[in-house]
Amino acid sequence: MTVSVQTDAPGGEVLRSHAEHAFADELKALAAADDRPRPARWKLSPWAVSTYLLGGTLPDGTLISPKYVGPRRLVEVAVTTLATDRALLLLGVPGTAKTWVSEHLAAAVSGDSTLLVQGTAGTPEEAVRYGWNYAQLLAHGPSREALVPSPVMRAMAEGMTVRVEELTRIPADVQDALITILSEKTLPVPELGQEVQAVRGFNLVATANDRDRGVNELSSALRRRFNTVVLPLPATPEAEVDIVSRRVAQIGYSLDLPPAPDGLAEIRRVVTVFRELRDGITTDGRTKLKSPSGTLSTAEAISVVTGGLALAAHFGDGVLRPGDVAAGILGAVVRDPAADHVVWQEYVETVVRERDGWKDFYRACREAAE
Repeated sequence: MTVSVQTDAPGGEVLRSHAEHAFADELKALAAADDRPRPARWKLSPWAVSTYLLGGTLPDGTLISPKYVGPRRLVEVAVTTLATDRALLLLGVPGTAKTWVSEHLAAAVSGDSTLLVQGTAGTPEEAVRYGWNYAQLLAHGPSREALVPSPVMRAMAEGMTVRVEELTRIPADVQDALITILSEKTLPVPELGQEVQAVRGFNLVATANDRDRGVNELSSALRRRFNTVVLPLPATPEAEVDIVSRRVAQIGYSLDLPPAPDGLAEIRRVVTVFRELRDGITTDGRTKLKSPSGTLSTAEAISVVTGGLALAAHFGDGVLRPGDVAAGILGAVVRDPAADHVVWQEYVETVVRERDGWKDFYRACREAAE
């Protein structure tokens, strides 16, 4: 059987390009305009990295699109941390763009966001330290040729930024393998009597979901090695609508979905529903609500609107309507069939039904629940 490997290159047919490829023009423009001091092996200065994440206009008029909509100071603290000898931990509830921010940080700092350790309950120590090519090992014994470096080891040797996703899902004994790496900046290889020392430019960005902190709580020794930045949910409805609109447009473009006329109205509706159920109170402050068991994050709102856009494009007239998003909202809200169904029904009947201009949405919600 022949397997075709698709490389991630600008203009290719990949479903989702890495950040350094998708925004290559912006990174190139920033590098050209960036005359500020750069830490060792950084592609951009800390100022330019922050501009890349937050957006702005360069002196030559080039527009840099915002990758993260949130407090500027949080981004500046995160970028500054990577310029020191402390690792960075991005903490927050699901859907607060932790992975998104970590990818763009690595792309802007090192020009490569692919040095990644994906944390799961089954992540082995080899994913953090190193493994072995067992054919080479059996034939010739331990050697550098038989050693298979982890993304962390590669980042240390090359002075790059490595990402560790879902750190708290990794078993505690595997987490502890990071302590020596982060404190001593060295990775011992006792089988060879050698070590790999980190060169300047190396650092680590980890993400963790604070709803899952009980899965594998970080030890105090490991937590001290990180500077923690908590990414909040969007502060205002307008900010959340802006985030959802931008991401839906990007995803829709990659999927060849036509832009939906007047889709902003439905995006605002989805965001309103999610924020009210998440906060446990209506936007006017008059009605208290029960909150469902799920997080109803911005990422889930993006998923609901993208799904609705696909429905409108393939099974409708291309106009995003209440019926296109109602089923997606139902699926996002009702995670626990017993408790969440009651919460959703109460919200539909007491809030949606009585709200001016929401009659079509009310009917769509009733149909989706049947």
